[in-house]
Amino acid sequence: MGTLYLCATPIGNLEDITLRVLRVLKEVDLIAAEDTRNSMKLLNHYDIHTPITSYHEHNKRKKGQILVEKLLEGQDVALITDAGTPGISDPGEDLAVLCHEQGIPVTALPGAAACVTGLTLSGLPSRRFVFEGFLPMDTKERKLCLDRVKEETRTLVFYEAPHRLQRTLEELRQALGGERKAALCRELTKLHETVNRATLEGLIEKMASQPPRGECVLVVEGKDYREIQKEEQEKWEEFTLEEHMAYYESQGYTKKDAMKQVAKDRGVGKRDVYQKLCVKE
Repeated sequence: MGTLYLCATPIGNLEDITLRVLRVLKEVDLIAAEDTRNSMKLLNHYDIHTPITSYHEHNKRKKGQILVEKLLEGQDVALITDAGTPGISDPGEDLAVLCHEQGIPVTALPGAAACVTGLTLSGLPSRRFVFEGFLPMDTKERKLCLDRVKEETRTLVFYEAPHRLQRTLEELRQALGGERKAALCRELTKLHETVNRATLEGLIEKMASQPPRGECVLVVEGKDYREIQKEEQEKWEEFTLEEHMAYYESQGYTKKDAMKQVAKDRGVGKRDVYQKLCVKE
């Protein structure tokens, strides 16, 4: 039985490839590439003459079965994408699943990934982040996705094509607010690499006059905890103190504990709550 190698390739600069990937690409029986014409530039650059076949979104079902058969026969296959790591926003994940289901060994050879490169260049918090990739094209799915990220506190990372960028920025502004900080990264690792840092509102204005070329990585800051806390406090302000107290007492809280929770909900001191309740009594 052969092995499927998920090989990360450069996202721009051809030097961003590991020695291990180069060795494996030379040693395997077959290379499966998202775009054979694009991948041949890389293979020719490194004098690699391994047979190559296509594997992409439009042929993944039929070609996936063919590749699985070759792997079951004992051939080793290297999977590469146009740029970056296979399985990240491309059909590589489908082939990996097919191999796992058949008990075929799968291993990943790490390297470049546009999402991580863009995140580290963005100047936004990188300790906690969520990768959303390309937003769904289906209108309902897209709305669900945007609704979900409204309350996300982690940094958000998106991929987007240049001809859809303006629409996506507009929708993110509507969902998250125009003042949310963001960074638009393009031509990563290439000669004309640029990172535009601004608010979502600012990026919309800038991109309207300077549309980007090539796929972009869009990094957006998550929702501020202070904003969430403020919204929670404002929600409770719709209730009177008595109604607020009654809510917790109905849940089994003692009067003392209920008062403590009410003060926490409203962002005030427990003594303030006590004094106001006593005055009303």
